[in-house]
Amino acid sequence: MSDALRRYREDGWAVFPHDPALAAWAGACAPVARAMLDDPALARWYRCDGTWFAGVNVLPNDRDGAVAGRIPPLSGEAVAFARDTLAPASFGWDAAQISVVFPGYPRHGCEDTAASFRYRLNRHAAHVDGLERSMPDRRRKLSETHSFLLGIPLGDSGPQEGAFVIWRGSHEIMRAAFRDVFAGRDPADWFGIDVTEAYVAARKHCFETCEPVRIAPGQGSAYVVHPLALHGVAPWSAPAGAPRMVAYFRPDAFSGDPVQWLSA
Repeated sequence: MSDALRRYREDGWAVFPHDPALAAWAGACAPVARAMLDDPALARWYRCDGTWFAGVNVLPNDRDGAVAGRIPPLSGEAVAFARDTLAPASFGWDAAQISVVFPGYPRHGCEDTAASFRYRLNRHAAHVDGLERSMPDRRRKLSETHSFLLGIPLGDSGPQEGAFVIWRGSHEIMRAAFRDVFAGRDPADWFGIDVTEAYVAARKHCFETCEPVRIAPGQGSAYVVHPLALHGVAPWSAPAGAPRMVAYFRPDAFSGDPVQWLSA
């Protein structure tokens, strides 16, 4: 077993050091990302009173991670690890999220209640990807079965500048909770099952027992995160500086198969 795979399985993520191939991709993507911040068609992605640009699936990349004439195909050690170890042969990259955190994050925006803003401040808005809050009374259900999360920094920012936060080992706590919820249920029905109580209890257990770790590598590096890992974004506590820009890929190489998602 490779060291990266061991870290990924045990901790819930693996960080990959500077890679020239990935640095070239990030260097080409950065100006494209910066231009998006001033695009009126994308203004709807600003959150937290303008201190976070969420940019979900806004990068118009192809299945190779490239944007014709502007950004080369994705390559490098982290890319190969995610593609070859965690996904099937038919794998293709989804449209990347461009997440940009600005100095002062978070401010109280219209999308936050008083309680959700406190949670954003104190618990970094910690969540597991792929859960939808569209049920009545903001209940949660499974909506997407991501294979992994690949984060590619598009610049250099420190751990006090809106860093990515992940709870070590939280993926196994979440896996156990979801297994209990879905036990004996037809996988075809999993997407309609209310998981709210189990998810909130498991999240609380993670806060009580798992170490929160800030991940803030520089441009040219990357991190690969388990799809069941609890993660979020820390408040910006440093003096004003350049915004933290990260491209995130969350492909569904499982083709919507929740059994593969749960056993990832």
